[in-house]
Amino acid sequence: MKHPMQRVSLRLAVLCVLVAPVAALAVQSPATPRRSAPIDLGVLEAPDRDQWQMPDRIMDALSIGDNSVVADVGAGAGWFTVRLSARVGPGGTVYAQDVQPEMLAAIERRVQGQGRRNVRTVLGTPTDPRLPAGTIDAILVVDAYHELVDAAALLRRLAQSLTPEGRLAIIDFYPGQGGPGPDAQERVAPERVQTDAARAGLTLERSESFLPFQYLLVFRR
Repeated sequence: MKHPMQRVSLRLAVLCVLVAPVAALAVQSPATPRRSAPIDLGVLEAPDRDQWQMPDRIMDALSIGDNSVVADVGAGAGWFTVRLSARVGPGGTVYAQDVQPEMLAAIERRVQGQGRRNVRTVLGTPTDPRLPAGTIDAILVVDAYHELVDAAALLRRLAQSLTPEGRLAIIDFYPGQGGPGPDAQERVAPERVQTDAARAGLTLERSESFLPFQYLLVFRR
C-alpha cells in the first residue's frame, strides 16, 4: 500500500505529463495578428478620421479619378470604400475586399443606403484577395497591413491584379504610440513592408510623408 504522500506525488507527475504538451503547443503556436472585429467599428469610423486620414490627398497621390478601377483591400465597414466610390464616379468600379463576411455585409448596407452602384464586395482569404487579374488601376491597403497573416503571399496576388501602369498603396501607422491606431506592439514598420513587397516582386516607386500619423508607400509591378 502506497503512503499518502506517494499517491500525491504520483498524481502530480501524471498532471505534469498531461499539461506539458499543451504548454509546449501554446509556446510554439505563432502569434496571429488581431483582426478588427465588427464591434470595433466605432474606432474605425472615428469622427476625426477625415482630418488625419486625408483620403482626398491619398487618392490624388494615386491619380484616382473618373472611371478608375480601384480596390479597397481590408475594407472593414467601407469608410474608404464610399470615398473611392464618389471619386471614380458611375463609370468606375470599386472592389471592396475583406476576409470577414460581417464587414462586407456592413459595406453592402452602407452603399445601398447611399445609392452607390459602382461598388462590388469580394470575400477573400488571408492569402488570396480573389480580385480579377490585370484590371485594377489602384489598390489600397489602408490601416490593415498590421492584420495580415502572410503579407508577401497576399502582395504577390495583389500585384497580379494590377494593370501594367497600376499602383499598390500601403497606408499604415508609424511604429510607436503616437496618435490613433493599434497598440504599439501591433504596428509594422515601413521597412518591413518594403521587404515583404520586394519578396512579392514589387518595386517601391515613392514614399509620401504628408500624413501625420501614417506612412504611405506606393509600389508598382
